[in-house]
Amino acid sequence: MSHAAPRIAYHQLAPKAFQALYDLSTTVKKGVLGARLLDLVFLRVSQINGCAFCIDMHWSDLIRQDADPRHLNAVAGWREAPFFNDRERAALRWAEIVTATPASDASDEEFERLRAHFSDAEIAELGFAIATINAWNLLNVSLRNPIPERA
Repeated sequence: MSHAAPRIAYHQLAPKAFQALYDLSTTVKKGVLGARLLDLVFLRVSQINGCAFCIDMHWSDLIRQDADPRHLNAVAGWREAPFFNDRERAALRWAEIVTATPASDASDEEFERLRAHFSDAEIAELGFAIATINAWNLLNVSLRNPIPERA
């Protein structure tokens, strides 16, 4: 499949909804989870959803945070890669489970695995972060928001 043309400029056509989602994103980013963890989650969810725009954005954000490009290249294979700590692994696992709903099982066992690394307040923030990036991914992919030539 070749690159398809953008469908509509959703941010211009629905400015209030766009601003509300943008404000939610800003709030999530100012939360307690930290920029690196959030951008790793955003990158992984965007990979799953095939959102090139968001993959590019969050990879670039991580590079600006001095993340090792080799480590970022391994995000899709985080289970086998040695570059991620237990907290990051727990967040990436939960993000994959939530993103794959309803095909996955956000079981009590999985929730307890997450809870070993995050407080309830952090889990709530992580939930909003995962929901937010999924919303952006769905908008960008379905409406074909183009990846910029330059980051």
